[in-house]
Amino acid sequence: MTETLSQEKLRQMASRWLPSSQSARPFKIHTDTTDFFRVEYGDVVLLGETPYLVRHHAKEGRFGLDDEVKFWVRRAIDLKDGSLKIIKLVFYEKFMAHIGGIEFECFRSPKKEARVLKLVAGHENFMQGYSIEDKEKNLVRVVDFINGRPLSKFIMDMDMDHQTYFHDHFPKILDLFMECIRAIGFLHEHGEKHGDIRRDHILVDRESGRYRWIDYDYNYRHRENIYGYDLFGLGNVLIFLAGKGDVLLIDLKNQDHPALSTLWQEDVNIVFHNRVANLKKIYPYIPESLNRIFMHFSKGANLFYENTEQLLDDLEEFKKEAYA
Repeated sequence: MTETLSQEKLRQMASRWLPSSQSARPFKIHTDTTDFFRVEYGDVVLLGETPYLVRHHAKEGRFGLDDEVKFWVRRAIDLKDGSLKIIKLVFYEKFMAHIGGIEFECFRSPKKEARVLKLVAGHENFMQGYSIEDKEKNLVRVVDFINGRPLSKFIMDMDMDHQTYFHDHFPKILDLFMECIRAIGFLHEHGEKHGDIRRDHILVDRESGRYRWIDYDYNYRHRENIYGYDLFGLGNVLIFLAGKGDVLLIDLKNQDHPALSTLWQEDVNIVFHNRVANLKKIYPYIPESLNRIFMHFSKGANLFYENTEQLLDDLEEFKKEAYA
């Protein structure tokens, strides 16, 4: 360690964030992040010439697991300028996903996320950051912290009935989400994919109000339409936004909802068979032109969107009819 990054220098740089109990303890400095479990709260990760003071693990909700800890993702403070960062260490996993009889091999790829970060630099609908190798050539991604909350929570926290939401708030929400669809189209035009499109992977930026994509480290393989998995994800988010949350069969059953008798297998989501895609059967005031779009993502769909332009064209047609 160079003289400029002595323990005393680090202590001075980090003093405003250190509790008194830690002020005299030497920092554990990591230049090798291979074993990310060894990177603990209060340690320093040194990437290039920049020291980062490690804070808490990042968390997310996935498949109903609220606040699931992501041990390879840490909040950290750039000790050079005091900015809050998200540090994503190298972690590999893979699994198979099946959508409408189509099989996708999904896997984490730090290199892919590094490429996307470089591609979307300056784009307002994406998280921003850069990648850098540690001493052992692990490709670490350093991402700017976004002051915002997941779109899923933003929607669910809106305290009103669905009809009021749909007529008074959904139009603006749809406009902002269409910006997100165009942003995914930008990736596809450059031969890249998001890879893990979910409603909690869009943050509502408190400063700009924009919807911003996060987490690009998933990739997938599929022989036919390499962007198909992204498109299914966009459809799932769209139906969630229009429904002001998921319309679940179990909830309809518990409510003894009259629409239950009219629902068929073809009306459920092509990915999540416990969710209703045919929202017009639940909310009759939803225009048919919008509901037809939802049905492209239903179990009964015969035709699928091949690209974001097709989806956007149909949404623009709906807007012309509904909001003219």
